[in-house]
Amino acid sequence: MSSEISSPGVVALVGSGEYLPAMLEIERDLFDAGVARGKDPVYVQIPLGAGRESAERIDYWRKLGAAQADRLGVQQRFVPVLNRDTAEDESLADMVANAALIYFSGGDPRHLAESLGGTVVGAAVRAAWEAGSSLAGCSAGAMALGPTVPHVRGIPHHRTIGLGIVPHIEVLPHYDKYFRWASDGFMHALLGNDNGAFILGIDENTALVHREGDDWQVVGHGKVHVLKGGPTASYPAGRYLTLPR
Repeated sequence: MSSEISSPGVVALVGSGEYLPAMLEIERDLFDAGVARGKDPVYVQIPLGAGRESAERIDYWRKLGAAQADRLGVQQRFVPVLNRDTAEDESLADMVANAALIYFSGGDPRHLAESLGGTVVGAAVRAAWEAGSSLAGCSAGAMALGPTVPHVRGIPHHRTIGLGIVPHIEVLPHYDKYFRWASDGFMHALLGNDNGAFILGIDENTALVHREGDDWQVVGHGKVHVLKGGPTASYPAGRYLTLPR
């Protein structure tokens, strides 16, 4: 029997592809890492990034997550936190506790960060991760885990306060699809005003995973690109990055 380990769990910053077959093995590794730390064999899925979208879209995320949980042969726990009011629901916070894997799917990163920060669900997520649960964010979810969230859909030099789970990294997801082709002026504004964080572009169907120490590993089908905070470089799957706090 596994004994619970009281230390932070694995963190994954994902460029895209949550709950899809292309990310199955990555999600399996995250889930198994939580179980190995004594966590309940439960896959928590939180659709807060899509909280301003339609009921049909929320149901899309639920069904997509259920299909992935079935592929993994694990229990899905879909936690319908959609806004700040539901993020203050103690019963929803209880659904997060002690899960092997907690995953924020995509949508609007500003809505996610502004809705979750300082709430009981936000505190439950942090407490679970600090006690060994694996924590992942995809696209908007990855962006919201950082210190600040760049406004990629608005004025690019503006930023929203993030959740600070990863206090030294800002993420630009879908990098190979969108940001690689952005204008120099847009990228110059986007990379400014970052308060000293590393800014990383993460390709689609690709994740940057942190297990311990200062090292992060690239996993998946694409690359991770260091855009600011260290030597500019691109790292393929299997490579490690050292990102000191």
